[in-house]
Amino acid sequence: MKKCYLAVDIGASSGRLIASHLEDGLLKLNEIHRFKNGIVQKDNQFCWELDRLFAEIKKGIKKCRDMDLKPESIGIDTWAVDFVLLDEYDNPLTNSVAYRDSRTDGMMEEVFKSIMKERLYFETGIQFQKFNTIYQLYSIKQKNPEILEKAKSFLMIPDYFNYLLTGKKANEYTNATSTQLVNAFTKKWDHEILDQLEINKEIFQEIHTPKTVLGNLTENLIAEFGFDMKVILPATHDTGSAVISVPELEETIYISSGTWSLIGVENHFPICITKALDYNFTNEGGIDYRYRFLKNIMGLWMIQEVKRNYHDHYSFAELVDLVRQVQGFTSTVNVDDPRFLKPENMIEEIQSYCQETNQAVPYTPGEVAKCIFDSLVCSYQQAITEIEEIFERNFEKINVIGGGCQNKMLNQFIADATKKEVYAGPIEATAIGNIVSQLMALGEIEDINEARTIIKHSFEVKKFLPTPIITH
Repeated sequence: MKKCYLAVDIGASSGRLIASHLEDGLLKLNEIHRFKNGIVQKDNQFCWELDRLFAEIKKGIKKCRDMDLKPESIGIDTWAVDFVLLDEYDNPLTNSVAYRDSRTDGMMEEVFKSIMKERLYFETGIQFQKFNTIYQLYSIKQKNPEILEKAKSFLMIPDYFNYLLTGKKANEYTNATSTQLVNAFTKKWDHEILDQLEINKEIFQEIHTPKTVLGNLTENLIAEFGFDMKVILPATHDTGSAVISVPELEETIYISSGTWSLIGVENHFPICITKALDYNFTNEGGIDYRYRFLKNIMGLWMIQEVKRNYHDHYSFAELVDLVRQVQGFTSTVNVDDPRFLKPENMIEEIQSYCQETNQAVPYTPGEVAKCIFDSLVCSYQQAITEIEEIFERNFEKINVIGGGCQNKMLNQFIADATKKEVYAGPIEATAIGNIVSQLMALGEIEDINEARTIIKHSFEVKKFLPTPIITH
């Protein structure tokens, strides 16, 4: 059987298991299994199907055996902020409610009654978003306090899957920071915040960093799969893994482009200052206690929803082609307006926004899609301006990573708007970052610098230059 390392990368719309190995100093990837993910309605709430997702993870692991692959290790990453509460018997107390659910409406303002907004930011360094874990937990405390009273363990989504694999409970650092409950300086759960909100701090697990070998599979799973392997913590927050894959970060702003757009820089200390608070930037944990100083912007979720609203009549590539045919349409929306988080109909919400702001209303699929792409670029441009103001320097390059980097038109729009060089790739950035974390844990790769050198030589990165302005 051929030795490999497994990355489980689950995003808001799909999941995949990717096997990888080193060959002649290069990283090779092989997609083993791909499956759909999405929010479903249960008991009048929007929820994730965790049982089904774990079944898909197991299905992918079994495919390795059928393909004569022997995984040495496995690492799991997912989206952030969402979690599972377990009772004294280690059973989930509730459905796994998704961050797009409305239960957090108004909760941020309720928390501010107990903790000043400024204090919360200066201690955690985390961007204010109404769906952060802190507001989800506070919603449970306000509406269903009996659930928190019964809770014995708090696990974020990848923590929960790791528990199902190993029987061991741990909170991983990069994902834990997204809760807005970890102190940016001590890098531990902030007990003062938890005490002030009267949330039981005993339910939280010890925080472990990426590259931690959590353990081996349970005996039942070894019997089911026919082999054992190590379960290793990558940066379990998918963006944390994705940023590891940016080949060069010295003069570069990155955009991790997927359902969300995460735009920022890598830093070695948190920037918890008033200007960062005013601009609503976050200091999420990264590998080796680096910080991802970034802004979380609505991403390709909007175009995903538009595609769904058109009953999948158009592919993403066809929508891009329709945009190219649009002439003279320039309306834009504020992509971070909460109305776009989970509207009944994204197309109608965009049209209403344009009408309310006295702009031309997009009616054709091409106009709707162009409105989204132009609006995303506007938000990117604004975030870049704010980053350069805070750092008091100009960044020469932008590196777009993740699935969204395949959109050549959007890459060119970004280059033209920012007047910067745009580099696109690697595409499977999150899985790659996940894999190299495992390789570093096992001593196959020495450190993050060697990892990024290997990534740079292993995967194609395309370059986009600003279109020259022709003057007569």
